[in-house]
Amino acid sequence: MAEAHQAVAFQFTITPEGIDLQLSYQALNLIYRSGVRSWKKRVSRMRNRVIKGVFPASPSSWLFVAIGILATMYMQSDPSMGLISKIQQHLPLSLHVSLSDQGQTMLSALVFSTLLWLSLILALRFCLKLLLSYHQWMFEQHGRISNTTKIWVTLVRLFSSQKPLLYSYQTSLPHLPVPAIKDTLSRYLESVRPLLEDTQYKRMTDLANQFESNLGNRLQRYLKLKALWATNYVSDWWEEYIYLRSRGPIMVNSNYYGMDFLYVTPTPVQAARAGNTVTALLLYRRKVNREELKPSRVPGTDIPLCAAQCERMFNTTRTPGVETDVLQHWQDSEFVAVYHRGRYFKLWVYRAGRLLSPREIEHQMQKILDDPSPPLPGEEKLGALTSGDRIPWAQTRKQYFSSGVNKRSLDAIERSAFFVTLDTEDQGMEGDDPVGNLDRYAKSLLHGKCYDRWFDKSFSIVIYKNGKSGLNAEHSWADAPTVAHLWEYTLATDAFQLGYTEDGHCRGEVDRSLPHPQRLVWDIPSEVQTQVSSSLAVAQTLADDVDCHVFPFREFGKGRIKKCRISPDAFIQISLQLAYFRDRGGFCLTYEASMTRLFREGRTETVRSCSNESCAFIRALEDGEAEDQCRQLLRRASEKHQNLYRMAMTGAGIDRHLFCLYVVSKYLGVESAFLKEVLSEPWRLSTSQTPVQQMELFDLKNHPDFVSLGGGFGPVADDGYGVSYIIVGEDMINFHVSSKHSCTDTDSHRFGKQISKALQDIMNLLSTDPKTSSRGSAHPQPKKQL
Repeated sequence: MAEAHQAVAFQFTITPEGIDLQLSYQALNLIYRSGVRSWKKRVSRMRNRVIKGVFPASPSSWLFVAIGILATMYMQSDPSMGLISKIQQHLPLSLHVSLSDQGQTMLSALVFSTLLWLSLILALRFCLKLLLSYHQWMFEQHGRISNTTKIWVTLVRLFSSQKPLLYSYQTSLPHLPVPAIKDTLSRYLESVRPLLEDTQYKRMTDLANQFESNLGNRLQRYLKLKALWATNYVSDWWEEYIYLRSRGPIMVNSNYYGMDFLYVTPTPVQAARAGNTVTALLLYRRKVNREELKPSRVPGTDIPLCAAQCERMFNTTRTPGVETDVLQHWQDSEFVAVYHRGRYFKLWVYRAGRLLSPREIEHQMQKILDDPSPPLPGEEKLGALTSGDRIPWAQTRKQYFSSGVNKRSLDAIERSAFFVTLDTEDQGMEGDDPVGNLDRYAKSLLHGKCYDRWFDKSFSIVIYKNGKSGLNAEHSWADAPTVAHLWEYTLATDAFQLGYTEDGHCRGEVDRSLPHPQRLVWDIPSEVQTQVSSSLAVAQTLADDVDCHVFPFREFGKGRIKKCRISPDAFIQISLQLAYFRDRGGFCLTYEASMTRLFREGRTETVRSCSNESCAFIRALEDGEAEDQCRQLLRRASEKHQNLYRMAMTGAGIDRHLFCLYVVSKYLGVESAFLKEVLSEPWRLSTSQTPVQQMELFDLKNHPDFVSLGGGFGPVADDGYGVSYIIVGEDMINFHVSSKHSCTDTDSHRFGKQISKALQDIMNLLSTDPKTSSRGSAHPQPKKQL
């Protein structure tokens, strides 16, 4: 109880001699320093609001405007054309009495200067918004840039010369445009042409034409009306109807995972790895709160991307509801929730306004690891409520977690900065079965034991017994690139900035007076324990059905692909199409995630990678056509894919528009056979690239083993594949393949082999091209083998 006594700032007792007042100076000092930290954060937020409010100008620019106006007035000139005199006439009577004529003129000039300055800021912001609305640059060929684009690039760089905060560009980003319904339908029909027989395609064309001429234009008008007042006409509906209203388990079906380094584990000490990882995450949170992170940009350009998803990264949880879940975000949190061997702990990571050192957090984590207390009845598998169906969890939460000790303990988890699991297993590639170990590592991060993660948290960190780490992220609040940016920073800061001592412990000193991590207390009745068992059974069935396969492809990487004058992403996507064709004997509707963060509050759009051009190439290759013809078809398919990706990024995609039209139809209570059929089509091949956004944090030249494994997700369709890939450096591509054991037509390992073969076959085809063979002959050797 020592820490409880220290928390009391003062005590007093009444005696015959009077009142005996005893002050705890240590507690008062803690309160004072915590208050100072709170006020510093408030001042920092106010300062950032001012800086963002005047962007792309700076607060100091007001002084230049004011001095310029006063200087011209001193030279007997009136730059305001009489406005300063009118302002002076309308000054309050009290100022006329208290100020001299010269003082009134000076004050009026300052008021005019301020109004002029604000007008210039609005004009600059409008110009910046117009500039960021120009997207033709994406469609121009390399080396053939138009004069318009050259002028545009110069102007964008001029506006970007001011050092922006994380959210500085938000109000200058354009709104996502609503495509013309005729264009969307035309692009949709083109995308399904290679998948349908002639009669099926004619039927779908008739449905599309009927939809356009009747219901479509009516729905379009409502959608355009929403786009006029909404910041983004897609994102709120996408978040609600695709994520928050889903009533099935979010584990596997929605949540995704990120992995540690492939070859390296910075320390084998579990508590130490947890100490550095938690510290790095909190340092990132500090940068987000202070807006010190540089705004993300389109790689190789000065074009900013929307940063809105960063706002709910920390201190956020998804709370279940009967009809829809709700995302709850708290302004700040000074603790994390920790799970170990069936027990939950509340670990304070700040003391008197000071972030604990990595060594101190390690010390606290070790206390949790050494704690011998057993789980309370019903506590060990309580997390299964978050991995099962949402409606039972919502009902149980409302009935049994709305008051008392259960509410206080649940609040500690939900209000925490993030969730940490100190796992009791070893994971990673090392061992006698490296291929199988990677697969088990992926499954562990995707679902674990189904009760040792808190899947509702914005993200959960997993620290394994051997020091390996990873994360599991909830999907509704943000997409993978946002989480990948966080995880890149965490891995790099852990390994290269914070580091470890020779014996594998965190650096720094330890304050031995730190209170013990607080054990959360529960009162779990038998009814809740029964529901926990039911939710766990649902989750376990889902987890056991997932077939994960992770493999690094090291025959070549983007370096060699670029030498063949082809887009690496297009190369990989066409290879996936070829692999699927060989695996299943046909083509399928293919989903590739693209971002729309060029627009305010943009999230994702679908690139329908299976195109007429890619199918023509694959058929020619498989039919043994001449190599020259195959290469020509391949380049056409690559150009088509790049164009589809650019259109998706610039708001001219297909699926988000059709999805929103469908939502409007539901609101109006009207049925559309066309929309119903489109939205029921299965995505049997769902793919996504994990972008590497901060290569400057990793010195792969001097530390080649510190390569990331990326992350993955579960299959979208019961009879399909989920494929995630990350292009690491110049010579490696890591793949994550998932499917379901219950489908006899899919096999993740078999598909992984087909991917490797497809990649090599297409590279062999390009390598025989006389135009590129001399450039692409170099075959880099991998530094390590599994």
